[in-house]
Formats: sequence, structure tokens, C-alpha cells
Amino acid sequence: MTNTRQQRILLTGAAGFVGYHVAEALLAQGIQVLGIDNLTPYYDPALKQARLDRLTPRNGFAFEALDIADYDGLLSAFAAYRPDAVIHLAAQAGVRYSLDNPRAYASANLDGFLSVLEACRHNPVGHLIYASSSSVYGANAKTPFSEHDGADHPVSLYAATKRANELMAHSYAHLYGIPATGLRFFTVYGPWGRPDMAYFKFTKAILEGQPIDVYAESEMSRDFTYVDDVSEAIVRLVAAPPQADPAFDQARPDPATAAAPHRIYNIGNHTPVRLDHFIAAVEQACGKPAIKRHLPMQPGDVPATFADVSALMAKVDFRPDTPIETGIARFVAWYREFYRIGTAG
Repeated sequence: MTNTRQQRILLTGAAGFVGYHVAEALLAQGIQVLGIDNLTPYYDPALKQARLDRLTPRNGFAFEALDIADYDGLLSAFAAYRPDAVIHLAAQAGVRYSLDNPRAYASANLDGFLSVLEACRHNPVGHLIYASSSSVYGANAKTPFSEHDGADHPVSLYAATKRANELMAHSYAHLYGIPATGLRFFTVYGPWGRPDMAYFKFTKAILEGQPIDVYAESEMSRDFTYVDDVSEAIVRLVAAPPQADPAFDQARPDPATAAAPHRIYNIGNHTPVRLDHFIAAVEQACGKPAIKRHLPMQPGDVPATFADVSALMAKVDFRPDTPIETGIARFVAWYREFYRIGTAG
């Protein structure tokens, strides 16, 4: 008998920045989505609710307010919804916040991820895609960052929890055959973004005529990745679960492959942008110069990120093509509209 049921995806962190955009992209493909989020007040819950308000009227979207650390609740959601795949984006984000609130990361990023893995174990899914981070590369100085390089020297607790997620997913892929793909995000930005991110803070401050804190301007660069490029890649990956690599060499293990159905991919723009160039793009979009307050690099920060995305290109033809000026202009236009701020001049 042919199964004509629409594809169903359980999406954690659906009210978050990337989660919102991924939900929009999935729904546009006719895929049903069960969004899960606990609307944590790490940043303004009203922004999360506004994203959710745009999703809830959409055909094929359902929502459940749930903390992923609530294992019984998550298990019930899996059993009731019977997802074909899971996209796990819920997490406690932020490098600097982890310096002052470490236990929030243990709860959301470790215990919460274990709940997701256990739910996938007891309700088998065709593919688990989960968010990792470029921060796992930590003290690595070789660029571009490659999945073939080791990632065992994190310089923040946030990065350590993300690296732990990769190891946890690999162990469940090995033990229980759960096909799992980890994505090392490189500074995702765009409309509906997170207020704790630099581009959001800079836009707000510049438009209000307030100074911006600039950390090590001449030393910092980031591989900024536009959110629409990210969501498109994730949607493509859903239908491309990993398989065990029969050529995996246990005597010379390659971090980029595995004898289990588990893979890790960088998801970046492959074009690092210096901080001063980035600030200039925000200034141009805002139509006003920034008032800069120069500060040294913060603990847990790294001077540069630069993604080798050749593996993801080969897997799903991922070709990010949004210039920083274009992406920032779209963000600032959204910011003005959302916060009802008139144009400059």
C-alpha cells in the first residue's frame, strides 16, 4: 500500500531565529511541521512570540509549548506526532552569556539534547539534524576550518556543550542506528534575528545615536552566513540522511566521517568579513555613522572564523551567495519595519 501521508518534521526551537526561517522554508515545500519551543526569556519573548504568530496561521504548522529538558513531555509529543525527521535547533545560545550562566547550558544543551536523542531512539526517525556551532573549533588557528580537523580545544562552555552534542549524536548513531547530521553554524544573520547578536545591537545603537562596543576591531573577522542560505541547506539535507562510511579507517580516524550513520558539516558563507567592513555595512544600511567604543577581545571569543563548506556543497549543492551588504540591508529594513522606526534623513 502506498503511503500518501505528508512528510512530518518535528522542529525544536521553532520560535527561535533560525527555527522560524526553517519552519517557513519547510512549509513552503508542503511539509508538515510540529514546532516545539519553551519561549525562554534569554532575550525578549515578545520577539519569539511575534515569529510564532506568523507561523501559527499557516497550513501544516502545529505548535506545542514545551521544554526539551522535559523528557516525558517530549516523548509524548514524538509518540503523538510520529515525525519522519527531526530538526533540533533549540539550545541555550551565546558565548558570553555562558561565562555567567553556565548551568543554563548544561540543562538545555546537554540534558535537553539527551532528551531529543532518547526520543529518537524510542520513536525511530529517518533523520535527525541538529545544530552545532563553529565555536567548537576553539583554539584552532588553521583556516579555513575543516570538518577533517580536530575540534577538541573549545574556549567557552557554550562551545564545549556543542562539541559534546556531536559526540553524543555519534554514540547514538553507533548504538541505535539513528542517522544524524550535525551542522556547525557560522554566525547566522538576517531578518527576525537575535537581539544578542552584534549586527542587531549595532543597528539598534546606531539608529538611536548610541555608542557601540567594538571588540578588537582590527583583529576580528567572521564568516557571516545569511539565514535564507542556511534554511535552504537544511531543507535539502532532510532528504539526505548519512550512512555509515565503509571506508572508515579505525587506525587513522578522520573526524569528518564515521563508521556510524553520522556526519558533521560546516554551514557558512566561505567568505570571512572583517569587523570594520561589517560595521561599515551596518552604517551604510542605517544611513548613519557609528559611535565606536573600542574594547579588547573578550574571554571565549576567537579572532576569526572561516568555513570550508566543500563537503556540504558536495552533499546538497549548498552555494551561499548573499553578500554582507545585501543581507545587512535586508535586516535593517526588517528592523525599521518591526520596531516602527522611520528612515534616516
